[in-house]
Amino acid sequence: MTSFKRLSLVLLTGTAAFALSGCDGADSVASPGEGVIVVPGTPTPSPTPTPSPTPTPAAGTPAASCPSGTTDVGILGSYRSCRLPSVISTALSLPKVAGVAYEINGRVDVGIDIGGAGTAPGGIATQLTIAAGSLIYANTTNADNDFMVVNRGSKLFAEGTETQPIIFTAQANLTGGVNDESQGLWGGIILAGRAPISNCNATVGGGTATCENVVEGTSTALYGGASPTDNSGTIRYAQIRYSGTVISPNNELQGLTLGGTGSGTTLDHIQIHNSSDDGIEIFGGRTNLRYLAFTGADDDGLDTDVGWQGFVQFVLAIQKPTNTQTDNYSTEIDSNGSEDALPRQAYTLANFTFVETSTATNAAIRLRGGADATFVNGIVSNPASACLNVIAGADAGGKTTIRPANAALEDKGPPVFNSVVFSCLTPYAETAVNGVTVTTAEQQALFRAGTNNTEAAAVGSALTGTFLPAGVATTTTGFNAATLNPAGTSFLVNTSYVGAVNGANDTWYRGWTCNSNRANFGTTSSACTALPTS
Repeated sequence: MTSFKRLSLVLLTGTAAFALSGCDGADSVASPGEGVIVVPGTPTPSPTPTPSPTPTPAAGTPAASCPSGTTDVGILGSYRSCRLPSVISTALSLPKVAGVAYEINGRVDVGIDIGGAGTAPGGIATQLTIAAGSLIYANTTNADNDFMVVNRGSKLFAEGTETQPIIFTAQANLTGGVNDESQGLWGGIILAGRAPISNCNATVGGGTATCENVVEGTSTALYGGASPTDNSGTIRYAQIRYSGTVISPNNELQGLTLGGTGSGTTLDHIQIHNSSDDGIEIFGGRTNLRYLAFTGADDDGLDTDVGWQGFVQFVLAIQKPTNTQTDNYSTEIDSNGSEDALPRQAYTLANFTFVETSTATNAAIRLRGGADATFVNGIVSNPASACLNVIAGADAGGKTTIRPANAALEDKGPPVFNSVVFSCLTPYAETAVNGVTVTTAEQQALFRAGTNNTEAAAVGSALTGTFLPAGVATTTTGFNAATLNPAGTSFLVNTSYVGAVNGANDTWYRGWTCNSNRANFGTTSSACTALPTS
């Protein structure tokens, strides 16, 4: 994400007096296409022996028809293409059917926005349910950007399994037109919720029911409200491939975008592969996440903004080595440029492995803006540059990311690191913003204030086989992440190890993920360029 790009959100007509800077009319830009699509005819079945009955169609044969609620738009590769409605206004379930691929054609809305208070005129709350093993693709040969928006009040239930993940991808994946460098072919998935945010598009209090904004890249999809426990549904055991459309400079769609989603939303076992922008970007809200695999993001793996307060555990971020962007951090912790806008962001990350290889990026972790952060049980590997880059955009009672705690500003004090291994070319990078610099010495002091941290393991020594722990990473005492849970909650679990993966015998990332030149997750995972045949 480019510096302070969150100032470029596109706002609705009528709120322009209060708007942040944006790009008007950019959303009609066509998605990158894959050229002419060759639509083969239905394969001729093998002759049926007499008097045996007609055999079941072979794996890879298009289905004969489309499930109810979708529109048959013909054959694409080995699949019957079944188009989703542009607006899903009543509950719709998509079953797993051999030979069926569900099509996102342009923008698909699940429900109609009910507003931050749930009272918007014409609002419709509904749900879309997608069965395990289903295939959903974006029709990127049309004249529109292709993405799905789950609007405020509605829910997406996309629950795969370890052996039957749900795959969201681009049309070229179905016709053999992708490779390990493909990216940015469609706009991904957006969940818009009613939980608190800080970047209101009007002069109202942050975190209130009327504090809302427009999801970047959509022009009209609103998010935000005053319901911290809001529920936008469940995504688990899912892959989102080749997404991240850039609508215009500083105006992008990610793999998965969370706008004001609440703590009732469940997100786990999700792989974002080859996004041309961020893997997941979180705009405010209260959603927690676990078991995430980011492979080949051209921008950030996990990007968080504008008042998000949440917990994340078990994260593999393996960045693109030949990125076209100059700031593809494994994680970027941000604000909207207003250092003390409330609610203040509070990011707690446990059990993470960050693998950076690009020479164009100055660090693996960038922490800036009005944000608090706690990092425990981590491995950061970056042979090309630094592990950590802490930035303060203002000096108000101290540099805003490292000043002492201030309850009135919801500021918990400097970032916290416990049981974190740095294995980078250099531990720290300095960046001046508005004449303010968090110095190497200041960054070193906050890192050294933690327990069981390793500041300068030899470059490349902390990992083996791309992402498995090695060297000092295998002997570092783990921090009990469960002690960070708020009273009465239990999201973070205790582990005895650092990193996202507890050695070669840990299997949480296997089977439901896909393999590429970014990372190989084992023989139970198929290639990202391939698709299931049944």
